[in-house]
Amino acid sequence: MDAMKTFALSRAHQAGQPDVAGFFDPRTFSIQYVVSDPATRHCAIIDPVLDFDEKSGATATRQADAILAYVKREGLEIDWILDTHPHADHFSAARYLHEKTGAPTAIGGPVTQVQALWKDIYNWPDLKDDGSQWDRLFDEGDTFRLGEIECRVMHSPGHTLASITYVIGDAAFVHDTLFQPDFGTARADFPGGSAHQLWHSIQAILALPDETRLFTGHDYMPDGREPQWESTVREQRETNKHRLSDSSEAEYVALRNRRDSELPMPKLILHALQVNILGGRLPEPENNGKRYLKFPLDALEGAAWE
Repeated sequence: MDAMKTFALSRAHQAGQPDVAGFFDPRTFSIQYVVSDPATRHCAIIDPVLDFDEKSGATATRQADAILAYVKREGLEIDWILDTHPHADHFSAARYLHEKTGAPTAIGGPVTQVQALWKDIYNWPDLKDDGSQWDRLFDEGDTFRLGEIECRVMHSPGHTLASITYVIGDAAFVHDTLFQPDFGTARADFPGGSAHQLWHSIQAILALPDETRLFTGHDYMPDGREPQWESTVREQRETNKHRLSDSSEAEYVALRNRRDSELPMPKLILHALQVNILGGRLPEPENNGKRYLKFPLDALEGAAWE
């Protein structure tokens, strides 16, 4: 049996467009990205994964170190470490990469709302819920540059309160708002989620130019196909299984809510959020030198008993 594809490089077609390297993590079905300006070799890392084994409690940096090896091999300079949102299904390696490289970290400004929400769920009165765990909080419409490439921030709430899309040249990193067309769209039943907001976020993404390359945050390989993570606005509009071009908002919300009611919570949501709302910081060691996660019981609905 052939090995699963876990890496792909999407090359720029013309000046002002980025190269995009995607790294697939089979344990969490996550895709991590290195997006770079071919002209200047400046790059950003988007949504890196810190390895975590929930059975043993072990952590590792295999995924993040593979990204660093790629950056070194390609002679790239890291300008940014970017989160699209606080993830519910894997630990973020943003803090580890910041400590290794010194590159600034960033996320959307509404992360403070997510911090406030989970501060209550975790009964965590000492949590700083001002977003100060990142070097920059992006607002809607903020711009920055990656080498010579123009970059823009779009708020894309719905999957989470803090979800954002990074539009970098002709590439848009749409996190969990859209999956590949044969899988559909993101769930909206996490704390702070909203199918109505998700619909409007999707419409804003589909208003981008037709040939915009869309890079999603996960792929669950329906029907056993190989992992995929790149599509275009036109492909999503015309072929997404959730009928994004010919459904009304009400029809989409009904479909999304019905589908979400059938889904169990991600197995790592209570593990991951307490790390990811701190920008990827693990809990501080206690007096025995060990780190401990805090795990609230009966905090969320969606138990899968069968």
